[in-house]
Amino acid sequence: MNSSILHITNGDSTTNYLKKLKFSGDIITWREMLCEGKTTADVGSEVFWKHRFNFLKNSYSVSKKKFIDYTLKEYRSLCNKKESNEIVLWFEHDLFCQINMLAVLSWLKKHRKNYHISLVCSGKIKGSKKLKGLPELTEIQIKQHYKNRIDLSQDDIEYADYIWQLYCANSPLRLEVFYKLNTKSPFTYLASAIEAHLLRFPSINNGLNQIENSILKTTNSNTLQSKNQLIGKLLKNQETHGFGDIQYEFSINQLKNLFTSFNPVKLSKKGAKILDNQMNFYSEIRNENSYLGGAKKYSFLFNNQTEKLLQITS
Repeated sequence: MNSSILHITNGDSTTNYLKKLKFSGDIITWREMLCEGKTTADVGSEVFWKHRFNFLKNSYSVSKKKFIDYTLKEYRSLCNKKESNEIVLWFEHDLFCQINMLAVLSWLKKHRKNYHISLVCSGKIKGSKKLKGLPELTEIQIKQHYKNRIDLSQDDIEYADYIWQLYCANSPLRLEVFYKLNTKSPFTYLASAIEAHLLRFPSINNGLNQIENSILKTTNSNTLQSKNQLIGKLLKNQETHGFGDIQYEFSINQLKNLFTSFNPVKLSKKGAKILDNQMNFYSEIRNENSYLGGAKKYSFLFNNQTEKLLQITS
């Protein structure tokens, strides 16, 4: 394992695992959650980071100091590392990771042109029905993944950058069409991640997206004694999102008016009617400052019958 290799990982758990296994080379941890909040296509620019800090501050009460120490310092370290013979990306199958991966590849296309870039991506493991994250792999499995890493061509990087541009556009309609066209993409899990992304726009049926509906459905079909139990159930059952507890807690808080109690967890009559598509919550949950990538979340509706997005025109 060459010391001139730069590893860019999806999070601290993977970074710590690689260090524990004594992978040689420098390691940068990409600490962002670009699947949520407003994004702009110019990754790393002043405007890009301004939008990211505003979102994290307003939605998750992230302080400026934490944002600088946790995210920006690591990004600046990435900017300073220019002499690597190979850059290896370590990302997983889920929406959270795949969107971050696109952003990193977009940045690399601009700032590390003609570098040797390869990808380690975990998901399907022989003998397991569950898709696995990188820290869940055994030492043998993770080393085999590394050995079998995919060398990305310039065309692959261009494709990832283009999908990122579409993700950051003010309308998801072109993304909805384009992501299905490249059947030879080396990004095995990207299509399912984009599908999960599109399902985060509100349903025409009840005004809630797939994740919000799953929160109500999980509540309705389980006996849960606390919000933490509900979050635990959602984390266990998720397949394509890769969300953490703080993301689910944020979504639950947006729906708090549809619950009568969180100790135990119970839906209100209104919540049950919305879950059953007898009522529509769109007008009450709509927020003009809510973004998914570059698009306003509530400017589009997902039609469950046609499985297509509709743009709301004023």
